[in-house]
Formats: sequence, structure tokens, C-alpha cells
Amino acid sequence: MTANRNGIKKGCKVKVEPVRKQKNIKAISKLLQGKSRDLLLWTLGINNGLRASDLVGIKVAQVQDLKPGEVLNIVESKTGKDNILVINKSVHKALQVFLKDVQPDPQYYLFQSRKGKGHISSQSVGRLVKTWGYHQRINHGVGFEILCKRYNHSSPSITMGYLGIESKEVHDVLMNEIG
Repeated sequence: MTANRNGIKKGCKVKVEPVRKQKNIKAISKLLQGKSRDLLLWTLGINNGLRASDLVGIKVAQVQDLKPGEVLNIVESKTGKDNILVINKSVHKALQVFLKDVQPDPQYYLFQSRKGKGHISSQSVGRLVKTWGYHQRINHGVGFEILCKRYNHSSPSITMGYLGIESKEVHDVLMNEIG
């Protein structure tokens, strides 16, 4: 097997973890300033929790006129289920900067590949989805059931992986005394 530029052999499974610390999220956002496409992808990913394959499939025309609070209805590429992308203030700001900087053709993918007519690969953005779920659960107290619904997962164990639930956290819960 040959390794890619990150030293990972093709065909190997890689465990992706969420970005857990808020300070790291802010640091990443700061590092992406001046790279409007990457900042938009990061901002969309950490604010919506959609599968990477659904994020990269969005076309410019689908979002260019959306305002904060508006919704883009999508059909998930993996499951065929209906889902939504919500434009919050952070997403709207990043989108406007991107549109001004890049002035993309409305028919192009929002995250156009630099290597042709398609979009960037979904593997490169998987971590964003996990970061969204983790922070919704930890920082905003969003319940597991709501996150399962948002992800449209077929199994709670899949959602648990996305939420960054670790053995220590389960142990801590078991230390809670009842009665």
C-alpha cells in the first residue's frame, strides 16, 4: 500500500476526533482568515453538522442569496433522507466574504476542486461534522436524541462516535449516586 501526503496508507481506516476545546476552534478560525473558501467550509461544518459529502455537494446558486435564519433543503447523498442547512450569522458572514473574494460562477460547487470541474473530496472535511456535534452536546446541552435526529443516523452507536463520548465520561456518569 502507498501512503498519502499525511503518511496514511490508502484503504486504512482513520479515527477522526472532534476539536474539543473552544480556544482551538477560535485558533483554527483565526488561522483561516484570508483563506475565504477554507474559512467558509470550516464555518459551515462546525455550525451545521452535515455530512461532508453533503457540504461539498452544495452549489453557489443554492446559497448565494440566503440571509441569516434562512434554510437550504437538501437530500442527503448517503441516505436519501431530507435534511437542512441553516444560515446563521457566522455562516452568512463567512459566505459573504467568500462570495466577494472569489466571485464564483453560480453554477459551480461552493467548494470547487482546484483540480478540475468537481468539488473537493468529502474525506478532507469529516472532522468538521464531529466538532459540531461535540460542541452542541458539551457547550449547549443539546440532548443525544436531537443530535441523533440531526445526523439521521441509523444507530445510536454511530452518533456516539460523532459526539466524542469517551470511556472516562461514561465512568463519571456511573459515579453519580442515586438514592
